[in-house]
Amino acid sequence: MRHFSPQSGLQRQAEIPHHMNDSRILILMSDTGGGHRASAQALQAAFAARYPGRLQVEIVDLWTDYTPWPINRMPRLYGPIVARGLWFWKLLWAVFENERAFSAALRLVYLISRNELRKVLQAHRPHLIISVHPFMQHIVLRLLEQEGAAVPFMTVVTDLASFHHGWFHARAVRCFVASEPAAAAARRHDLDAGQVRLLGLPVRAPFAGALPEKETARARLGLADTAFTVLLLGGGEGMGPVAATAHAVARLLAETGTAAQLVVICGRNKRLRQSLQRSDWPIPVQVCGFVDNVQEWMVASDCVITKAGPGTIAEALICGLPILFSGFIPGQEEGNVAYVVDNGVGAYCDSPDGIAAIVNDWAGGSQLAQMSARARELGLPRAAYDIVDEIVEFMDGECADTTDS
Repeated sequence: MRHFSPQSGLQRQAEIPHHMNDSRILILMSDTGGGHRASAQALQAAFAARYPGRLQVEIVDLWTDYTPWPINRMPRLYGPIVARGLWFWKLLWAVFENERAFSAALRLVYLISRNELRKVLQAHRPHLIISVHPFMQHIVLRLLEQEGAAVPFMTVVTDLASFHHGWFHARAVRCFVASEPAAAAARRHDLDAGQVRLLGLPVRAPFAGALPEKETARARLGLADTAFTVLLLGGGEGMGPVAATAHAVARLLAETGTAAQLVVICGRNKRLRQSLQRSDWPIPVQVCGFVDNVQEWMVASDCVITKAGPGTIAEALICGLPILFSGFIPGQEEGNVAYVVDNGVGAYCDSPDGIAAIVNDWAGGSQLAQMSARARELGLPRAAYDIVDEIVEFMDGECADTTDS
């Protein structure tokens, strides 16, 4: 395989080292939402856990670190746009769903950024590249082709049910997907059965291990042992009508006399956390900021209220947690709602009072046990490990081919 010498900038031949002790894997992502980085980190952790000392695995935000101004500023706009201008994001998505418009935009980005993009090959000299973002495939594969760098390229699709066509490129040697709809979309874009692998969405390492029992998790977290427990997630930034939803749920559960408790995780939204902590509640409520043990809170709960992000869905399914969606980002998250509802593991409502009514119905009904069992059937806790095992098997095969030749 070819890579670049940082000293000379010239191509030189470099095969995957025997036994891969010095093999370098580059994972490309962009911080447009937290899910892409989380998936990249899950893969990096899985490589380290499964193959300690054998591989050098680095994560790069390609758009921010290796494109010129103003392109390198664009990922920063994603958060404000989806927080305060969803109509504009929906418009952008519709424009770039047009393959001609998307291709034209990528050609322009490539022409502007090629000299900077070359530096990622010079700096990291990868033996294999993995993308966990839909806007990497076409540009990076074009770069590799034009630079004569025969580096295998793989894609890990981090969406469950709505797929931008940028995810799929016929020259990717592997395309790992998390659902049958994703596999079908890959096949529609000319990837064959040998390229597509349905292994699940890579999630954080704690979800792949032995999860605690519900009673153990509740005791550890200071929750009542037998109360119906609702988990309300505001995401990393605590966006959306979290406060209104929390008050509506708590009020209705109290009015109906349900023995219940509510957990609200506000992420990094300090103002929201402080406001909720000062509130008077009719039922027991725990309000948290950013947490690094969300798997324990999920295991301890009976249902979760969240927006339709694929990472949270995958984690909730692993925990057997029925999901109530309070919103979604137009475009990439729309299909996730239908995926969960059609599979019988959740519901959707975007009004706080409507959400409270559904939660109250779940608390007094018998459907939660069935939903929970179905969720566990769909959960794939070892997806990250299965993906890295296949990648290493591919690289071992490349080593063997090199040795034989």
